[in-house]
Amino acid sequence: MIEEERKYAVPDGFRLPDLSAALPDGGRTRTRRSVTLVATYFDTADLRLARAGVSLRHRKGEKRPWTVKLPTGVPGARHEISRPGRAATAPAELVALVTAYHRGEPLRPVARVRTVRRRRELLDGDGAPLAEVVDDEVTTDVLPGADRDGSSGAAGGTFRELEVERLAGGDDTVLDRVEDILRAAGARRGTFVPKHVRALGPAAGRAPDRVDPVGLPDRPTAGDVVTEAVRRGVRRVLRHDPLVRLGDEAGDVDAVRRMRVGARRLRSDLRTFGPLVDPDWARPLRAELAWLGGVLGAVRDVEVLRGRLRSTAAADPVSALDPDAVDRLDAALVARHERARTAVDEALRSPRYLALVESLVAATRAPRLTGRADRPAKKTLRRLVAKPWRRLTSGTKRHDGVDALDPIGPDETWHEIRKEGKRARYALEAVAPVAGGGAAKLVLAMKETQALLGAHQDAAVAAEVWTELALAHPDDPALAVTAGRLAERERAAVRRARAGFPGRWRQVARLRKGWLR
Repeated sequence: MIEEERKYAVPDGFRLPDLSAALPDGGRTRTRRSVTLVATYFDTADLRLARAGVSLRHRKGEKRPWTVKLPTGVPGARHEISRPGRAATAPAELVALVTAYHRGEPLRPVARVRTVRRRRELLDGDGAPLAEVVDDEVTTDVLPGADRDGSSGAAGGTFRELEVERLAGGDDTVLDRVEDILRAAGARRGTFVPKHVRALGPAAGRAPDRVDPVGLPDRPTAGDVVTEAVRRGVRRVLRHDPLVRLGDEAGDVDAVRRMRVGARRLRSDLRTFGPLVDPDWARPLRAELAWLGGVLGAVRDVEVLRGRLRSTAAADPVSALDPDAVDRLDAALVARHERARTAVDEALRSPRYLALVESLVAATRAPRLTGRADRPAKKTLRRLVAKPWRRLTSGTKRHDGVDALDPIGPDETWHEIRKEGKRARYALEAVAPVAGGGAAKLVLAMKETQALLGAHQDAAVAAEVWTELALAHPDDPALAVTAGRLAERERAAVRRARAGFPGRWRQVARLRKGWLR
């Protein structure tokens, strides 16, 4: 669930105005009885959650009293996940959900927030809720577990604030109208600061341990570009950690793919920037990213297969496939998916992963660079990008180069070209901010080419899997026939991808001549 709300500061004596002008025709307001909420917030001693915009709280009197709130990247919008549980101990699932933030440090009570809440709902003409305006009088206390070094100077306090939360039937138009009315009455749009963060004071406002990308200076060194790329890569991995743990509940069907891409891309960047980073630092980090990408890949591969199963089966409605056999194939994939998901869950709860998270966060603060990283970025990085491009075009022990691709060659060779192309593209994207417009055009052309090679690989793998499942069920002739027909359709997709590749590659080669010489 994503919670979206806006906060407002109000002057002394503020009275909530009539909000009917914010309603659509036939709408009405409904005043709810006031309630008193008492919430205890948990964090590490150095407030790692609060500093990262994350919270874990227990609120008395609710059926699901434990709640985690996670940033979405959009101000005022947060993922909200609630669970039942006794007040004494936070649910292990929620503690694990914020692993990327606490990194194994124990969580303890750090703040208590007592809120007297008055609520007014805005309903449309059918009685469906659009928004809720909340008037909170807040009393806070900082608990002994917070801010071990005592630097916050916070001692709790009292304040009043308004929150306007979008409900299921609402949109920005309703929130904007409410804001106009509140501002006319004297309210002031505030920055989004959670109540417990206000209570904890300056200590909770310090920078988070993980450093996010901040942009490049006007004249970047190669090290500046490397540092920015590392920070982008780490953010890609860790921001999706909680969503992968949540699975379907997160509502993000792409979470596994994005986390996997983040791991693979950061690993590729560390390889590209090899001469600029300490090999004794980068080598083990790349190995652990490969492990993580592999674990995530097993889940992602099955997700792709399940999607292809349905789309390929429906590709020719004139020649329909046996729907019951398709369902049995899907059931076999579901079993694979469950095994792969279990492996991911075990990996993300392991000491090995916790150590990787710690290493990734440390990398955003101080990646270990060599002396060459102090040189100007543009000239230094262009030479580094040329290496993966040579591997793609001139070949390696596993292939003879992209120009030597055989239209009827083995799938494995085409897959090797795909992997080399992805490394070359990642390298180019990493340096594009300092490389000029030619690089950006080449990146776009490479993405289109990679999409074609990705479709080729997905179809080739699917054809193998359908054949494998048919052989695994010799007593099910209907399944075998259906699997065989699916495999033939996938091989046709492979042939189409191969036929379309030369034209795509010619465009890449033309743009490459203008940038990589």
